[in-house]
Amino acid sequence: MDDGALNTQTRAECSPALRKPGEFRVYRRRWFILCVLCLLNCSNSVIWLTFAPVADRTAEDLQVSLDQVNWLTLVYMVVAIPLSCITTWMLDTLGLRLTMILGSWLNMTGSVMRVVGVLSGIPERAMFPVVMAGQTLSALSQPLVIFSPTKLVALWFPEHQRATANMIASMSNPLGLLFANVLSPLIVSETSSLFTLLLIYAIPAIVVCFLATVGIRESVPPTPPSAGAETSSSEPFVQGIKLLMKNKAYVILLLGFSSTIGIFTCFSTLLEQILCVKGYPNDFAGMCGALFIVFGVIGAALLGYFVDKTKMFTEAIKISMCLTSLACTAFAVVSQMREQKAAVGVVCALFGLFGFSIYPVAMELSVECSYPVGEATSAGLIFISGQLLSIIYSKTLQALTKKLADSPTSMCAADGDANFSWKVPVLVMAGLCCVASCCFVIFFHTEYRRLRAEADAAADFSQTESEQTLRRETDDSMDT
Repeated sequence: MDDGALNTQTRAECSPALRKPGEFRVYRRRWFILCVLCLLNCSNSVIWLTFAPVADRTAEDLQVSLDQVNWLTLVYMVVAIPLSCITTWMLDTLGLRLTMILGSWLNMTGSVMRVVGVLSGIPERAMFPVVMAGQTLSALSQPLVIFSPTKLVALWFPEHQRATANMIASMSNPLGLLFANVLSPLIVSETSSLFTLLLIYAIPAIVVCFLATVGIRESVPPTPPSAGAETSSSEPFVQGIKLLMKNKAYVILLLGFSSTIGIFTCFSTLLEQILCVKGYPNDFAGMCGALFIVFGVIGAALLGYFVDKTKMFTEAIKISMCLTSLACTAFAVVSQMREQKAAVGVVCALFGLFGFSIYPVAMELSVECSYPVGEATSAGLIFISGQLLSIIYSKTLQALTKKLADSPTSMCAADGDANFSWKVPVLVMAGLCCVASCCFVIFFHTEYRRLRAEADAAADFSQTESEQTLRRETDDSMDT
């Protein structure tokens, strides 16, 4: 039943206290909240990757080194790890509305501060610190945004729409990365102005902040959409952490999927460096990155819809992880070949198609296997672990590179400082992906606790209804 069915009912009649057990409703406003979260997620990821595609121009305009420019991107990862625990507590304790509004204001304030940092009246020595301060504020909002999808779909969506809604909210983040990769070089080349670039990116952040502040008026709907929503976040935060660490299925999912996140981060971060030494230009590396994201979103949409219809969470992830390992292994081989653009492009597309599709389903599975622990807590630990492994894997793979004395076909930096052999690192990356997949496929087994609780609630309701009907029929016969 949707909002229109409630027009003739009072608010009191919809209150949980007066609602009949087993009676659930959904509301159209859930799509508005989902849209706001998607816009916020996309805006935040665009702000995150603003400077990476135009690092040279950014260093020139802000009068800093390329290493300092890189910190404008790295600050997101540095800030996210310690803040993640606070975010999970906020979502499970203070609620979705406050968390999303706070995230939108931090994102908007940071984007505006970046614009202020490149105004002509700002002293040159103050430009980079102001821009970095704005970038840090936006980085503070990332965990608030990243952790919200599982909480939103659990509280507002019925069980047959949860995986799809989670996919839509989660995939808005890589779409933002795609927009930044495409639009940043285009805007800077057309306008030759860093101010224009930052102003354009600030406008969506301002709009979504207004929509969140004015449009989101409650954390939970008047009545829950499912039995699982009734007991969402029933475990306290600290107790939830303890339960998760004792949950064998969750720990295996945590380790396996976090490793996959770390591998994806390494791939996205190091792709240009891996390909340039084999003679592939930067624009081709950018195209491969775009294929990785675009096909990943397509794969996530297809798998999310499939899982919503079948509830085959475990089977879907196990198959996807195996195919991801094959694609990663293929990339390790073809990336070391010269003049194989078609093969490299196809492999990058397949890597995204199979790999990205895991994310939204894994987030839903983390809730299913850890229920009734709060959704933000179960998803948040996976995010934190993924960020830690991203740093470890990135540093490890870079340490395994070997400086090349001569590379005549290299398209890397002209001074040759970027000419490294990536043969061993990409093979190690493929090995890590295969190990994570094998361990997950062999050892992961779980029951779907949330779905079982909802089925039990529905069965209890049916039994109660039958008993009441039988009692009424008995009373009627006695009266007769």
